Amino acid sequence: MIAARPDVALMDGYHSPQLDVRVRLNTNESPETPPAGWTDALAEAMRSIDWNRYPDREALKLRTAIGGLHGVGPEQIFVANGSNEVLQTVMLTFGGPGRTAAVWEPTYALHSHIARITGTGVIEGERADDFSTDLGEVARVIAAARPEVSFLCSPNNPTGVVDDESVVRETLSMVEGVDGLLVVDEAYGQFAPWSATGLIADDVPIVVTRTFSKTWSMAAARLGYLIGPSWLVAELDKVVLPYHLDAFKQLAGTLALDHVEAMNERVQRLVAERSRLVGRLEELDLEVWPSGANFVLFRPRSKPGAEVWQQLVDRSVLVRNCSSWPRLEGCLRVTIGTTDEDDTFLAALEEVIA
Repeated sequence: MIAARPDVALMDGYHSPQLDVRVRLNTNESPETPPAGWTDALAEAMRSIDWNRYPDREALKLRTAIGGLHGVGPEQIFVANGSNEVLQTVMLTFGGPGRTAAVWEPTYALHSHIARITGTGVIEGERADDFSTDLGEVARVIAAARPEVSFLCSPNNPTGVVDDESVVRETLSMVEGVDGLLVVDEAYGQFAPWSATGLIADDVPIVVTRTFSKTWSMAAARLGYLIGPSWLVAELDKVVLPYHLDAFKQLAGTLALDHVEAMNERVQRLVAERSRLVGRLEELDLEVWPSGANFVLFRPRSKPGAEVWQQLVDRSVLVRNCSSWPRLEGCLRVTIGTTDEDDTFLAALEEVIA
């Protein structure tokens, strides 16, 4: 019987528990559904799909609509099945055997996981004590490894830290110095005070990835995209499988962009709810980190995090146990939910750690 590649056989997969609970706050989904106008328009527009024909391989209408949102043309937009497939395509194109990707831990686990799946070597640096990006450590890693691809995640998952523009610019300068590519993962970018999309130009080696899963309330659709130089997008188009983005998904994403105002209003509500939740958490016996995303990282002081996690599950509340992340022993991450969901979580947490 054939065996998997030795390096793949030794890997752990990336999984989030999917449990049957009353309150699920572990995967950073939007607590609100998309607007009814989008659902109705999508249902009606489905009648126009030629189901017996392949979809538009270029996804031109969707790419044009996304480009309009960011003030660029469709040639600077790459779309795929969730931002994870975007990242995978980047690594298939610019990574591979004999090449290296750099990450600074703790950060989004799929950056290093996807890199390794594509046969790319991974070098890991560390973030500062407050989990901000340490430019000295960035310089050390880039000078030592000269990575082809460097990842920044802002807001960072699972810590919620937002990198200042000056940090991203300095990191980009170091990456340019080794002829590398800087990937800025902005899956939670709409929650942050600024975006690295303003740094994108055809002669600058930086891309920004986004997703429809969070702020667009479309996690079920699995749709993500990248904004970058046109020459780089052309290279990604060579690597991705033909017709990889189905007609329904292209339609769903295009119609969603007719509801930008509703998306922005959702973001504002979640940011306000995040502030309320953080205020309540800071009153408890917890270490709480500031967040620029739709989640909050915290560590119970009086009990082990894994024990708190299980006792929350016993009360039908599911959060993310982040203890397996580097330097996050005992940490838990809670997604911002509705007011009722968050109050249920807080009541359960107070009972558990009392």
